[in-house]
Amino acid sequence: MSDRARCLPPIVASDARILILGSMPGRASLAARQYYAHPRNAFWPIMGRLLGFDVAQDYLTRVEALSGAGVAVWDVLDSCHRPGSLDSAIDERSLVVNDLAGFLAGHRAIKRVFFNGSAAARLFDRHLGAILNVTGLQLTRLPSTSPAHAALTFAQKLAAWRVVAVDPGFQPNFSGVPSNSSGRRLP
Repeated sequence: MSDRARCLPPIVASDARILILGSMPGRASLAARQYYAHPRNAFWPIMGRLLGFDVAQDYLTRVEALSGAGVAVWDVLDSCHRPGSLDSAIDERSLVVNDLAGFLAGHRAIKRVFFNGSAAARLFDRHLGAILNVTGLQLTRLPSTSPAHAALTFAQKLAAWRVVAVDPGFQPNFSGVPSNSSGRRLP
């Protein structure tokens, strides 16, 4: 695998109200073409607790649960040179940022951005904060769900991430049957 990492397409429904931004998917996620695919990443277990779904469900079902709750997922970076998966290994000179201005313009219902870790928040501030009109956007940094962020236990990460579930834009409708972006149940 090349050390040049390129992000995945966003998880987003037309009515998304919350955006969770990471920095750049790790190698396991890029290889699987799935966000947060590393088996020890706490993202899906946390979202499962917040939305009430079993994390053993297939990826599409988990994505539908997020979308149905009004949550979009993407990354600050479109691409970068990064040997390995650690954010600390990202070559700052190689960064290409995603078009978050265009993304937010196309998803005007998004009023809250949660950063999955300090690297995502730092990259956003450094490369996009000054050029994006963040008026009306609430920006919140949360602890990284990465297994590399071992300073916090799962319980501590979950407690911090509960702020997502109390946000007015978070509207879980998941009952074990995924819905599509229009809110109708899928067969």
